[in-house]
Order: sequence, then structure tokens, then C-alpha cells
Amino acid sequence: MLSITDLTYRISNRVLFNKACVTLPTGSKTGFVGKNGSGKTTLFNLMLKHISPDDGDISIFKRAKIGTVAQEAPSTEQSVLDIVLSADIERTALLEEAETATDPHRISEIHMRLADIDAHSAEGRASNILRGLGFEHERQHIACSELSGGWRMRVALAGVLFSQPDLLLLDEPTNYLDLEGTLWLENYLATYPYTVFMISHDRDLLNKAVSSIIHLDKGELKFYRGNYDTFEKTRRMQMELSNKSREKSLEKAAHMQKFVDRFRASATKAKQAQARVKMIEKLKPPEALFDDNALPFTFQNPKKTMASPMLDFDNVSVGYGETTILSRISQRIDPEDRIALVGVNGNGKSTFAKLIAGELKAKEGQLRRGRGLEIAFFAQHQMDMLKPEQTCLEHIEPLMPYDGEAKRRARMAQMGLGIDKMGTKAKDLSGGERARLLLGLITFKGPGMLILDEPTNHLDIDSRDALVAALNEYSGAVLIISHDRHLIEATVDQIWIAEGGTIKPYDDDISAYKKMLLSNAQQTKGKAKKQITGSANDRKKERKLAAAKRKQLAPLRKEIHTLEQKTSILRLGLESVETKLADPSLYEKEPKEAIELGKEKVRFETEIANLEELWLAKNDELEKAQEAQ
Repeated sequence: MLSITDLTYRISNRVLFNKACVTLPTGSKTGFVGKNGSGKTTLFNLMLKHISPDDGDISIFKRAKIGTVAQEAPSTEQSVLDIVLSADIERTALLEEAETATDPHRISEIHMRLADIDAHSAEGRASNILRGLGFEHERQHIACSELSGGWRMRVALAGVLFSQPDLLLLDEPTNYLDLEGTLWLENYLATYPYTVFMISHDRDLLNKAVSSIIHLDKGELKFYRGNYDTFEKTRRMQMELSNKSREKSLEKAAHMQKFVDRFRASATKAKQAQARVKMIEKLKPPEALFDDNALPFTFQNPKKTMASPMLDFDNVSVGYGETTILSRISQRIDPEDRIALVGVNGNGKSTFAKLIAGELKAKEGQLRRGRGLEIAFFAQHQMDMLKPEQTCLEHIEPLMPYDGEAKRRARMAQMGLGIDKMGTKAKDLSGGERARLLLGLITFKGPGMLILDEPTNHLDIDSRDALVAALNEYSGAVLIISHDRHLIEATVDQIWIAEGGTIKPYDDDISAYKKMLLSNAQQTKGKAKKQITGSANDRKKERKLAAAKRKQLAPLRKEIHTLEQKTSILRLGLESVETKLADPSLYEKEPKEAIELGKEKVRFETEIANLEELWLAKNDELEKAQEAQ
């Protein structure tokens, strides 16, 4: 399926691939592993011809259809199901042609080809994939524009899975999935009928869904048979054998060198000594192999011991605006609790985390916090705290204003950022390195509790192991939201579930929870089959009706979107004016300009207020129209 020969590729002066060679067998399920920043995504871009190699060749079967996940599904008024169905380009083209074709022979060919590609079952297959990724039947018919970026990523993943390419390229496919979606994807990929090549740092996924591993290390590609655990054992054995061989070679060389040193000046032994010198020169011991493990994380332990309970929830409800997401929460968190919060995406896990972190207030009930409790909250949106143009050292300076550079560098090393990264700007760090920097900054002062929302999304496997070790050393309370079962199994002792509009304890471990999910999935699948037994005409009518409703509301949604864009532009203008007005020297040097800027500020504020009022009115109009439908 895929053959890479003497591949060489450089970025600036850095060599990512150095005469790399590997062959990917047809029909294989292969995981692609390596350190963050080693070049895994770059290889995908080379395979897709987005960039060209400096040397070497990448050969893929000419007729092979390659599929990869788009950045995200388009934000259009098309339904989720229609977008996934359109991913099968051949089926879509044949159906369109069938509507206009008049030649009986061509019509016959079209219908024969549609039968060959199993087009009649396409809607059912697409629906099953969407259901596995978390879209229930009703949600499959909403407009894609109504979804968040993370859910549109799921639609994009569903589209490429539905199209069934000969070579499926996946880059960290579980990053936007919850545990339920990850389990479904494991089973789907394990039985996928064609070739899969997948970048992933999810140990469980690599153990369940693949049967071979390609390892990228120091610019070389090496193929291993077996899942990730087998790869890890095999590689470790190879390292041990190679290092033993090296030791023997070095011992042999040292023994011969002693002979040379002793008899170099001897007339009778000079020839033998010279022969041994040549043998030593030819003897090239294997390079020492070792695990290039990730630098460790270090979290500062709490500055003081908190009393129990640290957090006490008494019939608490929380939500956004007038919408309540969670209610009837009556739990407690003690200083040394280790909790994993699980549940289907959209059931309020992140909302609960924001409530604890203080980003949301309780709508009803009472949430009592321990006096002096400090909480560190890590989530993907927290990455915005980082300043793109500042280096890692510049980020830490405000936290250590009176310390010298040596102490600052020592603290950066504790965060797991090496000397070569300390002077790097945040915008040039990899996702994993930015995660390390943010974790180090938010835990700098020794919080009493850590809230980690999908902390492993951008970490390689060694960094994930380093995170596990750091969490187990940390003495405060921990709440983890993650689809990474290895992280959960290794760090927590309680599981809470977000479901049914509340948070409740689960009285078993993550393995039992996984079995429960799989059992529920089988029951849901059986119910879904009964739902799909309706006639194709009924489903077609349902889709047309949903499309008509979306089309009817499309102008209103477009108007709302335009208002949002205009407001954003005006806000940027207002920020620019306010920045200039904040300069005290302006009023002395350019008093007339200051007056004009003041007028401009009033104009911006007035226009923004008018647009916001109009935006609210249009949103009310949209909500009423949706209710009426």
C-alpha cells in the first residue's frame, strides 16, 4: 500500500527524516508513534503531497483512495447527516447524474454501480457512524452551523470514515471524543476493511485498534508487528541486546589496546601490536541505545493543609444565562480526593469544572469553599492565557520578579521544559510544550486542588507517563476529565458520572464503567436498527422537511452572523482608540487628537450598543421561530 524509500526532509537546519525507509502492508492497521515535534504530521503532509521531500520517494498504489480528516466540517445549513453522506463523492455524483440521465444504457450503468457500492444502505451506515460518535437520531438532522468546533470535528471524522478510503490517515482522532466515542472508534478501526495509518498517543487505542507500529526516532522509521505493548517490549529487548553487544565490543577493544600498549615497542611483538591497532580501528561498537524519556512534570504541593470538606455542594444547580445544565448536585470533595469525571460530551462535565474553578456561579443551592482554597484549572481554552510573542522565561518573570535567571531556569526545568525551549516564543512551541508551560504556570503557587480537563490531548506517551508520576506525587485534591483510561486508572480512586442533568458517584472502577458503556452501546444499536426499518421514502421526506426548515431560517441566521462580525470589528476599533487614550503624553503633546479620539470612542460605543440591541432582538426572533417549528 505504502512504500517510503530514502526519505529526507529538513525544516531550516533540523533534519526530520534522514534516508528513512519503511513499507506499510495493504490492509494493515498501523499506529504511528514518536516524540512530540519529531515529524509525524509532517510525514502525513508529505504523503498527501502538501509539501515535497528534499530527497527520496513516497510511493502509494496509484488507484488507492486516500482519506484524511479535514480541519473541521463546514459550518453550513446542511444537516449533519447530509454532510457525512456527501463525503462519498462517487455516490453523490452518481445520484446527481441519475436525476438527469436519459440514455437507458447509462442509466443502467449508474444503477449497477450504485448497487456495487452498496448505495442503498448508505444512509443507515452514515447514521450508525454518527451515532457511534455521539450524535443521536434527532441531532443528525440539525444544521452543522449550530455545532461547536469540537462537534464539527466529529462530523469531519464521521465523513472520512463513511467514505471508506483505501488508505485512512488519522491524526490524533480521539482528541475531540469522549470515552464513549473512543471505545466505539476502537472497535470500528479494528474491523475496518482497508488500510489504517494512525498517529496517536492513546495507549489503549493503540493496543486495541492496531496490529503494527511504525516508530519515528532520530529521523528513522522502523516497522514493528503487534500492538503498542508488544512494540514497547520488543524495542526494550532490542535496546538491551544492542547495549550488551556494545559492552562486549568495548571490552574486546580494551583488551586489545592493553596488548598494544604493552608490546608496541617490542621488536618481536611489534607486528602483532600493529595488527591489533588495525583491528581496533575496524571494530565499531553499536551506538548506545537508551530511552529518550520526556522531562518530568513537577507540581508544587499545597501551601497549607485544607480542612474537610474542602468543597461542599448542597443541592447546587449551574448553567448559562437562563439555561440550567446541572442541578441537584449534593457532593463533597476532601483535600486528598482523586476523582475522574466521566460521561457523554454535552452532559455538563466542563460546566461542573468551571463551577468548581469559580468561572461560573451556582444558580441555586449552596457551594461552600474552604477558607483560602486555591484551585488551578487546566482546559484547552486556558491556552489563551499564554502570550504568543513571549518566551517561556518571559512568562515566568512576573511570578519570580526578584529572582535571578538561574533560579528561573531551574523552575522552568521543573515544568519539563528543556534549556533549548526556555527562550522559545509560546507561538513556536508544540501543543505538548504549551500544555507543559500552562500547567507549570497555573500550579506555580501550590494550589490546594487541580482541575484537569483533557490534559493529555497534546502529550506524547512518555509525557503522559510523566504527568501520571507528577499527579501521584502531588498531595492536593485532583479532578480529571479525560478519555485517557490509562491516566484515569493510574491516578484516581473515585469516579463520578455526569448524566441525567446531575453529578453522581459511580461505585466501581473504570473497567466496569467501560463494560457498562459497551453493554449500553449494544442495546442502543438494537434500538437503532428498529428505527432504521422505516421505508427509504419516509427517511427522505424527513430529511427534506428538516432541510426546508433550515432553509427557512437561513436568512435570519446569516443576519445574526453578520451582526456578530460587525460588532467584532467595532470592538477592535474601540480597543485601538482606548489604547491610544490610555497614553498620558497624548493629552500634552496632541490635545486636539485626544479630543477627536474621545469623540471616536463615543461613536464606537454607541454603534456597538445599537448592534448588540439588534442582535438580541434577532436572536429572540430565531428562538421563537425554532419553537414554532
